[in-house]
Amino acid sequence: MAKQLDNPFYYLDNFEFVLNWVEQRYADILNGVEARFIQQYRGLPRASRALLARMVMRRGVLFRHSRLHYPEIGPVAPALAPLVTAGWVDDAPLLGLRQLFDLFTKPELLRAFAGQGLPSTLSKAAMYARMAPALPPCFASAEAGAVATPLSATHTKAAPSGEPHGHSVRMPPGHEHLAPLSGWWAQAGDPVCELLVMPLCERFRLMFFGNLRQDWSEFVLADLGLLRYETVAFSASCRALESRRDIDDYLHLHACSERLLGDENAAAIMACVSPQAHANPWIERRRAKLLFRIGQACERAHDWQGALRAYGASSHGEARMRHIRVLERALLYEPALLAAEAALSEPASEAEAQQLARMHPRLRRKLGLPVQAALKPHPPATLTLHAPPEDAAHGVEELARRQLHQAEAPAHYVENTLVNALFGLLCWEALFAPLPGAFFHPFQRGPADLGEPDFMHRRRARFDACLSQLDSGQYLHTIRANFDAKAGRQCSFVHWPALNTQLLQHALQCIPPEHLKKWFLRLLADISANRSGFPDLIQFWPEQRRYRMIEVKGPGDRLQDNQRRWLAYFAEHDMPVAVCFVQWADT
Repeated sequence: MAKQLDNPFYYLDNFEFVLNWVEQRYADILNGVEARFIQQYRGLPRASRALLARMVMRRGVLFRHSRLHYPEIGPVAPALAPLVTAGWVDDAPLLGLRQLFDLFTKPELLRAFAGQGLPSTLSKAAMYARMAPALPPCFASAEAGAVATPLSATHTKAAPSGEPHGHSVRMPPGHEHLAPLSGWWAQAGDPVCELLVMPLCERFRLMFFGNLRQDWSEFVLADLGLLRYETVAFSASCRALESRRDIDDYLHLHACSERLLGDENAAAIMACVSPQAHANPWIERRRAKLLFRIGQACERAHDWQGALRAYGASSHGEARMRHIRVLERALLYEPALLAAEAALSEPASEAEAQQLARMHPRLRRKLGLPVQAALKPHPPATLTLHAPPEDAAHGVEELARRQLHQAEAPAHYVENTLVNALFGLLCWEALFAPLPGAFFHPFQRGPADLGEPDFMHRRRARFDACLSQLDSGQYLHTIRANFDAKAGRQCSFVHWPALNTQLLQHALQCIPPEHLKKWFLRLLADISANRSGFPDLIQFWPEQRRYRMIEVKGPGDRLQDNQRRWLAYFAEHDMPVAVCFVQWADT
């Protein structure tokens, strides 16, 4: 992996690092196209390999030659020629109007379409909207993705010197109205090429990261020192995707997610998603989440049957509650009540139990059944602060912090960052233990199975050892040592910008280890739900070695469910907490 940014080919080293990584770990499931690409790529001149890496790491697949000039690569044409010969780049791509508008700037488009009467005040989007309806049918069909021949830049093959003889524009019959564009483009001397192997390289990126959320910028940020990752000694056999089917299924789910983001019909997308759970937990989480999002889209469209099918097929943690809620919204009160009572007998989480406690009485009332009065939780302590309305821009949390802050009792805005960070610093060794299926590439902020139900069980002995330090006082040394030694390294629980030495010192001095242990145990019981919902502020009295947590609410704000659960937990264990209501002073 490239570490020195004075190496002008750092990006090439990174790209080849990924190819080598993939070949080493996925050799048994690479298909013929992928294996041949890697071998053929290694035989290309360095300039061609570098140009391909540059194009892969850029946005889109269409490039003007003028945008591909890199000093370390040299002239574009000779570097591009082997890529064209290999069939990886098309030097004469068919372009529709949408592609032209993406490739060229507004001033260039105004010059190109000078005879079309387009006002210079129009935006590019408005220009496109005005021109698209006037296109001939074959041109318009290309805009929808059909194969057509609207406008093709054809370039003569490179001369022996590697320099192009020039380029021309081929106009199919029926596109005479685009003659001004063809003339302008011919004079511009700026050919366009298309990268054809992007889907292949996206598969390589997926195999390396195990997801399509992370991209090539991870390497650059790491090389610059802007992101630092913990080094985990995992074996060369570790990988997120275990079979060819895993790769194909992940890409299929990703394509379905993109269609859903594009507001395509949710029911149509659901028909493309398997109702059966996937054998690979890594893929199953994505399938379950996609089905949950499809259910939400069906709900918004009042497609109750579609929502019920999607939620019923999803293992997402919130799917069962949404399924019951849809039954209620569809006025199917009896099945909704039966489902709610079945869930109440064995709630999946505190969050689900909390929602069921509200829903169950409501369903019984709608069916005319008796309802037992629920016990109201003991309300937390409250305080009220007043602030002038003109200070609203500072945010109610900061206003409350300023009013509560005293030299002998400093107040900090921490929200979810402090408790999570203390947990991460104490349990760093357990979190980054090289267990199978937990780590499989160098850019992970935490274990891949963090959201799995057996996450704690697989590491029980390690977490027990970490939490036992809270009984001996050793935790003080461990947290401080990791705060110094791991500073800046990416961790799912530690947001470094929110930490400083004084805040850490006050927390360790004023928060009893018994409280820390109870917080951490509850956090481990349901990481996804319990890592949020902590109060906004914490105030310390260092001389008295005590603290108070404060949830801040502005006018009209209400406590969220996860906040209510934490407040109830604090009250149950006699921990100091209050809800602060900020009101605007009467001017």
